[in-house]
Amino acid sequence: MQQNLVDKLKEWIVKIVTSRLFVVWVVILCLFTFVLQHLFTLQIIKGSDYLDNYMMKIEKTIDIEGTRGNIYDRNGVLLAHNELSYTVTLEDNGTYANNKERAKLLNAEISTLIDMIEKNGDSIVNDLDLYMDPDGELSFLSEGTELAGFRRDIYGRKKVADLKYNAKLGYDESAATPEQMYEYLLNKFAIDTETYDRYRAYQIVVIRYALYLSSYQKYIAIGIAEDVSDQTVAMIREHASELQGVEVREDTKRVYDYPEYFSHILGYTGKISDSEYDSLHEQDKSYNRSDVVGKAGIEQVMELQLQGKKGSETVYVNNVGKVLDEKDYQEPSAGNDVYLSLDATLQMAIYDLLEQELAGILNSKIINAKTSESSELYIPIYKVYNALIENSVISTSAMANAPDGTEQATVYRTFSDRKEAVLSEISGILQSDTAYNDLSEEMQEMVTYVVKMLQDKSVFVTSSIDTSDTIYQNWKDGKISVQEYLRHAIDASWINITAFDLNEKYADTSEVYAQLMSYVTEQLKNNTAFDKIVYKYLIYNDKITGSQLCLILYEQGVLAADDSAAASLKNGSTSAFTFLKNKIQNMEITPAQLALDPCTGSCIIMNPNTGELLASVSYPGYDSNRLANNMDSAYYNSLLQDGSLPLYNNATQQTTAPGSTFKMVTASAGLSEGAIDPETVITDTGIFERLGLKLKCWVYPRNHGSITVSQAIRDSCNYFFAETAYRLSLSGDTYQEEKGLNAIAKYATEFGLADKTNIEIPEGTPKIADEFPIDASIGQSNHSYTTAQLARYVSAIANNGTVYDLTLLNKVTDSNGNIVQSYEPQVHNQITDLSPSTWQNLHSGMEMAIGEHDQFNDLQVSLAGKTGTAQENEKRPNHALFVGYAPTDSPQIAIATRIAYGYGSSNACVFVDQVLKYYFKQNTEEELLNGQATNVGSSSNSFGD
Repeated sequence: MQQNLVDKLKEWIVKIVTSRLFVVWVVILCLFTFVLQHLFTLQIIKGSDYLDNYMMKIEKTIDIEGTRGNIYDRNGVLLAHNELSYTVTLEDNGTYANNKERAKLLNAEISTLIDMIEKNGDSIVNDLDLYMDPDGELSFLSEGTELAGFRRDIYGRKKVADLKYNAKLGYDESAATPEQMYEYLLNKFAIDTETYDRYRAYQIVVIRYALYLSSYQKYIAIGIAEDVSDQTVAMIREHASELQGVEVREDTKRVYDYPEYFSHILGYTGKISDSEYDSLHEQDKSYNRSDVVGKAGIEQVMELQLQGKKGSETVYVNNVGKVLDEKDYQEPSAGNDVYLSLDATLQMAIYDLLEQELAGILNSKIINAKTSESSELYIPIYKVYNALIENSVISTSAMANAPDGTEQATVYRTFSDRKEAVLSEISGILQSDTAYNDLSEEMQEMVTYVVKMLQDKSVFVTSSIDTSDTIYQNWKDGKISVQEYLRHAIDASWINITAFDLNEKYADTSEVYAQLMSYVTEQLKNNTAFDKIVYKYLIYNDKITGSQLCLILYEQGVLAADDSAAASLKNGSTSAFTFLKNKIQNMEITPAQLALDPCTGSCIIMNPNTGELLASVSYPGYDSNRLANNMDSAYYNSLLQDGSLPLYNNATQQTTAPGSTFKMVTASAGLSEGAIDPETVITDTGIFERLGLKLKCWVYPRNHGSITVSQAIRDSCNYFFAETAYRLSLSGDTYQEEKGLNAIAKYATEFGLADKTNIEIPEGTPKIADEFPIDASIGQSNHSYTTAQLARYVSAIANNGTVYDLTLLNKVTDSNGNIVQSYEPQVHNQITDLSPSTWQNLHSGMEMAIGEHDQFNDLQVSLAGKTGTAQENEKRPNHALFVGYAPTDSPQIAIATRIAYGYGSSNACVFVDQVLKYYFKQNTEEELLNGQATNVGSSSNSFGD
């Protein structure tokens, strides 16, 4: 039986082996064994290696920023430093099924983040050069090469030269409008404008564009909100599991301790631009395109000293940029500290005194009238009312959202009704043949704005205009209608038809014009600048009252709440005129806010013995804290639109004629070239009438009689210096204009007026007059100098001929206080052509000149100086200038000041008197800096020059 079983087994094996399926089973078994072997190898033996390979582990080096150095004044007063802050970051490290899903989920997450950030009063970082205002209006924040570079990056071109006409988009990329670029970005990032409103869509664009710029280094998170509150930190961390790639990191922020006082000196920091990167990277290869650097002022000038040395860290990232491992951490180091030559206390005191003086002049000129025909250039109160709207003291956008029952809501309804009527009127005018000159003043201003708007938006291409064209000339003269002008512009190809959805090949003039009218109407619907014109005429036509505007100042928080004052305005017991005069007097409304003449000024104080700069004041300043770190784009845009030009440094950039402050140069030229001598007597007859001129002395119809050169400086006698210039121009008995100009220019150059002062921050270019030597002799003609340049000039008079280059720097130290580098003013040149008697006559004349100004009657320090009045625009007040030094026997300071459109040089005297009383401690700080507008009295007419 056992043998039978063996036989049967053998028979079964033979049967299987000889079966056709045997080969198949063998193959299956081999394959199964092979698979098992490889699975074991993949998962057990080399599982870790293959996982690393799958994750595409890549080694990267991350830079770690060093701490930026501090900035101090000459006495160690801290002006700029760093503080701990929190930054919300976003890393694009999510995994998505496709690009469509990525766009949808990423945009939604960003919108949620923005809600969280804004809920707690924080805001997102906006480095986009495309700004959207609260009304949805778009504009560029850059210009020139920076704007060209922005367009290049938006359209993904390697070079600016690669920008071209894009047939698919239907416009030239190099001339793309803000709206065209915005639409392009919306499409690029697949942002659904039906899901998000216009402003939220814009905010998403801002963040998506920042992610786009860093897409080549996903492992580095971008900051989307800086210096956020503890509430935001808590909210983000609470929802961390729901927010892909979002973290809160510790960071530092740049802080300016006295921002308005030093804004033009220190500048601010911000994200590096293309041009800044090119320049800095050439000097230091550690700079990269995501760095924060100095954007202006000392922050920019001393960037390489202030910027700390970077540390580094090696990280390993996967294929979506997620950091897997870290090693090789190298500590960053702090930057050097910079000390300025300026005295912070003096700088701030002068700024406040200047603001008080401007407020005093402004207040003294406001009259209770709608218009003023007076040659005194008084300021009608209606102009003040309008300034509240024009210079955005009152927010028109806030009025649009004001609750019912408020004065804002009432005023906004009045505006809305008028705006609707105005748009209808403009539509009618665009279709009428009424000549421009036959329109009302209101419609003329609005039609002018429409044409300007079309030019600003590159719809009307000004570079294409043929200025010799008859139709163009008739338009300039107001003889034709705006319709005729614009239709002609279309026919002449001055209108950019690509701005409209039309086929240029087939569209005729009527079709284009119809599109143009629709475009205008649409653009004017939400246009803040145009709205201000509507408000202006509502104010002047008494449809909106001054009292209503004053009440809105309370409602919008411009003024601190005062129920009693508000009630007085409402019941009429206090007029808007009295109310506003009082607020200006108390400095609750400042000259900078109103941007009426005068609203700007400058002052430079230096040590004439060493050339050290002690104060460099420009009013108004700005809050540099709002531009540093996370730039407040709305604030920056408001600065660009502000009529008082707060971004402009009036001390070093504003150039005007020096007026009579220049007369010491003419005296030097006359005395040194032999045209006059110290005993020369010239008789002022009131009018200089040589060469067919009728140059009046400022005292005309009176005159100064017979005077010498020092007396002429004392009296600021135009006649004397005109005669001196005439004699300088004589070659024998022949008058040669060039000879006189050369003589004046020679000595102006000696006093440093031909060159910049070499101060580290931006500076206007000086110009010595090259025409009309008679006018040039009294500081008119086409002379043009900054306050800083005039300060250097008068400092050279004070020290008998040493002309210094100016510097804002004192020293640089390392973080341990060791001096790295010291700075001191360098001698620009030494004046050697003036004799001791010439210096004596200049000093004597300037000392006597002070006695002619009653503003200095109670000044206890001896002062030498010279006033100046310069006219720039007949429709605006004159500039008020003063240069001088004190004490006269041993000068400690030289001072130069300019109050732009300050009405008269005596107003500059009032201000200088206050500064000297502060500097020499004649009066207490409480007495001088009292927060009240200076009482200028009748000083503006007490002495002329």
